[in-house]
Amino acid sequence: MKKRFVVSMLAGALAAMFAIPSLAALKPGAAAPEFTATASKAGKDFTFSLKDALKKGPVVVYFYPAAYTGGCDLEAHTFATEKDKFDAAGATIIGVSADSIKRLNDFSSDPDYCAGKFPVASDADGKIASSYGLKLIPPQPGMKDAQGQTITHGFIPRTTFVIGSDGKILSELSSNEDHLKPDEHVAKSLAIVQQMHTAKAP
Repeated sequence: MKKRFVVSMLAGALAAMFAIPSLAALKPGAAAPEFTATASKAGKDFTFSLKDALKKGPVVVYFYPAAYTGGCDLEAHTFATEKDKFDAAGATIIGVSADSIKRLNDFSSDPDYCAGKFPVASDADGKIASSYGLKLIPPQPGMKDAQGQTITHGFIPRTTFVIGSDGKILSELSSNEDHLKPDEHVAKSLAIVQQMHTAKAP
C-alpha cells in the first residue's frame, strides 16, 4: 500500500512538473540528430550509436523522466513485453533519460522493467534531449523514486520519436501535447513500425 502511495505521489509530482511548457520538440520530416551515448543493456554498458542502429532499420527513441518511477516503469515493462513485435518489424528501441549509467545498469537488467531486452542510454547533461527540442527540467529537492532513493538528476519530458532508416523523423509522440499514457507510447510507435514493415513487404 505504501509503495503504491509513493508511486502515485511521484506520478502526480512529475505530471505537475511537465505541465510547464518545454522547447519545441522536433516534428515529423525533420532530420533526427545523430548521437552516441553510454547505454546499458542487461546490466552491461556500451556505446550506443543512432547512426549504426539506423543501418539496421527504423529506430524508436523514447525519452522518459526517470527510472524507478511509476510511468517510466510501466513504459519500460511494456516495451520489454512487446520487444519481439518490434524485432519482427525490423525496429530498434532505445530509451533515453538523465539517469546515471549506474542506475541504468540496474534498471536495464531488472526483470520487472527493461528485463535485459533493450538498451537505455544516459543523457545526464540533457544534450541529446536538447538536440531533439526537449528541455531538461532541474531535479526537484527531496523527490524520491519508488525504491525510496533520492532522485538527483533532471527530468526529460516523456516523448517518443520514430525515426526512419533514412534518418528522418516519422512521428513525434508527446505525453505533454498528446496526453498519451506511458504504455500508449509503446502501442502507437509499434503500430507505426509495423505499418512501415507491411508496406515494404512484397
